[in-house]
Amino acid sequence: MENQSVSINMQQPYGRNGAGSPAIAFGPTATTFVRQEPVPNAQDFVLWSFFNAMFCNPCCLGFVALVYSIKARDKKIAQDPAGAVGFGRTAKQLNIAALCLGLIFFITIIVLAVLFRSQNPHGV
Repeated sequence: MENQSVSINMQQPYGRNGAGSPAIAFGPTATTFVRQEPVPNAQDFVLWSFFNAMFCNPCCLGFVALVYSIKARDKKIAQDPAGAVGFGRTAKQLNIAALCLGLIFFITIIVLAVLFRSQNPHGV
């Protein structure tokens, strides 16, 4: 019987060389971090609008102010600072108008009640 020399080409599994390191060497990895500019905190005046909608609501101004406040909060969450500032400014102006008209209305009612009470002291 003739002795034959058999040469088997053994490859390492998963592309690794004999030392156990990867067959392909990668260079150093550069990581960059971009810091975003801080978004200005636009005010939305939701609590003030809710108060005006419940207690000082002449001509539905408090309710309209509440709608604009919610729109300003939605724009702030959507990271649209320009839209949030615009809706917030409108909500603030509507809140001021609603509060002033509401106070004038309540003061007028109190003055009329006092005048009516002074003219009719017996409550008739």
